[in-house]
Amino acid sequence: MRLTRSETTHSWSTGIVHLGLGAFSRAHLALYTEDARSAGGPGDWGILGVSLQRPDQRDLLAPQGCLYTALERGPEGATTRIVTCLTGVLVAPEDPEAVLAAMSAPATRIVTLTITEKGYCHDPATGRLNPSHPTIVHDLAEPGAPRGAIGFIVEAQRRRRDRGLRPFTVLCCDNLPANGRVVAALVAEFASRLSPDLAAWIASEGRFPCSMVDRIVPATTPADVAEVARLTGVEDAAPVIHEPFRQWVIEDRFVDDARPRWEAGGAQFVTEVEPFEHMKLRLLNGAHSALAYLGYLGGHETIAAAMADRAYAQFVDRLWREEIVPVVPPPPDTDLLDYVAALAERFRNPAIRHRTWQIAMDGSQKLPQRLLGTIRERLARDLSLPCLALVIAGWIRYVGGVDEQGEPIDVRDPLAETLRSVQTEWPDDPDGRVRAVIGLRQIFGEDLSQNEGFIAVVGAAYRDLWVRGARDAVAGVLNT
Repeated sequence: MRLTRSETTHSWSTGIVHLGLGAFSRAHLALYTEDARSAGGPGDWGILGVSLQRPDQRDLLAPQGCLYTALERGPEGATTRIVTCLTGVLVAPEDPEAVLAAMSAPATRIVTLTITEKGYCHDPATGRLNPSHPTIVHDLAEPGAPRGAIGFIVEAQRRRRDRGLRPFTVLCCDNLPANGRVVAALVAEFASRLSPDLAAWIASEGRFPCSMVDRIVPATTPADVAEVARLTGVEDAAPVIHEPFRQWVIEDRFVDDARPRWEAGGAQFVTEVEPFEHMKLRLLNGAHSALAYLGYLGGHETIAAAMADRAYAQFVDRLWREEIVPVVPPPPDTDLLDYVAALAERFRNPAIRHRTWQIAMDGSQKLPQRLLGTIRERLARDLSLPCLALVIAGWIRYVGGVDEQGEPIDVRDPLAETLRSVQTEWPDDPDGRVRAVIGLRQIFGEDLSQNEGFIAVVGAAYRDLWVRGARDAVAGVLNT
């Protein structure tokens, strides 16, 4: 029997339009929204999902009335729940006008985003809009038929202003430092190129709260789909898998204070998100990237498998305690050593198959936020960085596109071709490869691209990887 809506299914009306409907938003935002209603909140905060690229999610969810199963996997076992708050799924390339109509509807009061770092069409090194990005070029030329999130936001806000409606709140749920302010700046820069008056109205009347999200959500596999069917007795083509832990820290800054009571599900509303966000990006996401690149090269398919390898577990513990924690200010009432101990347990959860290859995607966009800030701070204090240098070396080796057995790596990154081509110019010269990649200023900025000390320490780590392989290089760092 296929999962379908029935007369007993909760009825929702759309109050939120979510751009970038993927597994994470359905395992995080949607569950907090369900819990807000379960605690007595209204049903007018249903979520209309929007895919900005492909119809996959719509094609899976539409036949089952946009219901789906959330499967929570913990060390003690699995539990399931049916999620009902999705009111529909639109595919932007098929009908951008339908998306704009939904975003500019009076009932829509919040637009949320999980479009990943590359979806913002910005320069990761500076945080500024990239005016030469093909999506931005198109959307500035044809603002009434946008392709990217920034273009959709600006055009929908323009329509609201012209109709005398209040703007919607834009709530970013991606792993970007000061994400609300980053998105506000990108929207302002884009809007100002079209209409300074519109840009001023959005800046004055709109709201862009910062937020920090945390939950491990691996990609759903056919085995997961089969397990959901076994546990529930119902066929669900679009379940999501997640760990028990979740966290959402939100700046309490919404247009007309209109928002769901997400605190009923445990969300924290604060005046300053940055300390929590900084902690999570540097410690959780930074370590995830470290395990992704070095773990993949060492033959580990998942984060849990890497953490089961004593050398990798000791490496990430040293990375945290000796190189990252000392330069991360703790949020209020937070012990960073307790935090990383809890992270280690989450990473070890054998029920969560979070693939290293999945986390390794889009590294050119992720590294500036997750690792390079820590590196800059350690260099400024004249502190050593053997673990961080090996992580950067591992990433350079990974994006070279060939693993330690000579097999091709399926590198998914907006700069994949550039990252590969600059290395092919130095086929037998590890130092040349390192210098060529670090010379990419759109990733490393002007400062690190010219920092000879940084280039040298990464070069030494890369040579060690080149000669000994990832696992032995990881074990070698522990002996220094």
